[in-house]
Amino acid sequence: MSLSIGCTLMCEQSPPTKLVSYAQAAEEAGFPFAVMSDHFNPWLKEQGHSPNAWVTLGAVAQATQTLELMTYVTCPIGRYHPAVVAQQAATLGALSEGRFSLGLGAGENLNEHVVGEGWDPVNVRHERFSEALQIISALLDGGYVNFVGDHYRVDSAKLWDLPESRVPMGVAVSGPQSIEVAAPWADFMIAVEPDGDAATAFDEATRAMTPARKVGQLPISWDTDADRAVARAHEQFRWFAGGWKVNAELPGPSAFDAATQFVRPEDVADQIPCGNDIDAVIEAVRPFAEAGFTDLALIQIGDEGQDPFFEAAPDILAALEQEFGA
Repeated sequence: MSLSIGCTLMCEQSPPTKLVSYAQAAEEAGFPFAVMSDHFNPWLKEQGHSPNAWVTLGAVAQATQTLELMTYVTCPIGRYHPAVVAQQAATLGALSEGRFSLGLGAGENLNEHVVGEGWDPVNVRHERFSEALQIISALLDGGYVNFVGDHYRVDSAKLWDLPESRVPMGVAVSGPQSIEVAAPWADFMIAVEPDGDAATAFDEATRAMTPARKVGQLPISWDTDADRAVARAHEQFRWFAGGWKVNAELPGPSAFDAATQFVRPEDVADQIPCGNDIDAVIEAVRPFAEAGFTDLALIQIGDEGQDPFFEAAPDILAALEQEFGA
């Protein structure tokens, strides 16, 4: 199975005008798709940004022609009501002329607590997520939707502007419980770890005739100066060392700063390719290919690192295509 390589438009590290220009650069460099994070806060104050993803994606849709777009991921159980997420997705699907896929997940405290409703335990979040997926799926199908659940109500809702083809809906999973809850409602899988067992379980849960699309994500710190690459990765991505069970629970950038105060630059470099060694990127990508992923979005760490990354992108893409048949 070939692996398609895309890139990440990371709201936490760039202002909206630059994110639009990076999307144009990604399309010009040959990336077939770009995913965008949907945050209210950055992970760390050093990242320094967090524009609204949906407004920015609307601008990106108008500034590009072929680039597939995806939220990676939107949480429909906190800041947004699921009916609003469905409307945003349908509108972006229409504006992009079918180039948008909706990536959904159960969220992080970092972003969802800001509306003042607290942060539920994981089992309640999964209950809410299941209801949200049912609502969004029904609305994207068209027609009037009424829904009464334990957590959400929808009263005679209808999306009046739908794209010509239904917006594909993907879900972020991290273990058996999330797969059981979310996979039956999804068109594709999202995961940040190259877990082949999860990929197999996801296909079994969807009961589809063919394996589902599986979209992963991999951070790199591309730079001709390896020391500078490591320093930038440590400054802005040391939060990544905590793992998702921890990352989902911390409430803000100051908490991530405290939780990662003992993470060393060499610890980050052990997890993230730093420098301009294409072979190191290939080896970091390999576990995703071996786990059965179909798509992988690279994250270039740091706003200041974007231009060198896009300059090198054609060579990186050519090497990955040769290795993985992308």
